[in-house]
Amino acid sequence: MTSPILYIFSGLPGSGKSTLAKALARVTKASYLRIDTVEQGIRDLCQFKVEGEGYRLSYRVASDNLELGNSVIADSCNPIELTREEWQDVANNLNAQFINIEVRCSDKTEHKQRVEERVSEVANLILPSWQQVVDREYHPWNSNSINLVKIDTAGKSIEESIEELLQRLKAHQR
Repeated sequence: MTSPILYIFSGLPGSGKSTLAKALARVTKASYLRIDTVEQGIRDLCQFKVEGEGYRLSYRVASDNLELGNSVIADSCNPIELTREEWQDVANNLNAQFINIEVRCSDKTEHKQRVEERVSEVANLILPSWQQVVDREYHPWNSNSINLVKIDTAGKSIEESIEELLQRLKAHQR
């Protein structure tokens, strides 16, 4: 039996990460865990400002699934080193594998258009404006980061980006 894999997605809103994360979940039959959904659920049910609670709750849900042998897709901006390390700790604590996947759109015009034209898939979630995306704290990945696969979705169709991701994951896992 192969050990489960925690696929840890990262990237700014509008980069294409949720589209790729959902596609990978369909292909791998992994559990899909979207932080936006968790955080909005907390806001809706508990009526308080959500900060790190969505991530911490999601770490627990991911742990439960990994412990059962199910791979997990963690879909979040994952903007800082702290959350990146915490996701990796989730996998390491259960002797599971992990792969970091950073999704970006290097074409600012295309990225802005995506942000401005997209519609929320999560009930009651207010999507960020382009200015909020630009101003968002997002630490660049360290070139020494382990198990990191980078995908640039600029100028590519969804199908091309998915195919590239699958090919890179296949090559990475060899």
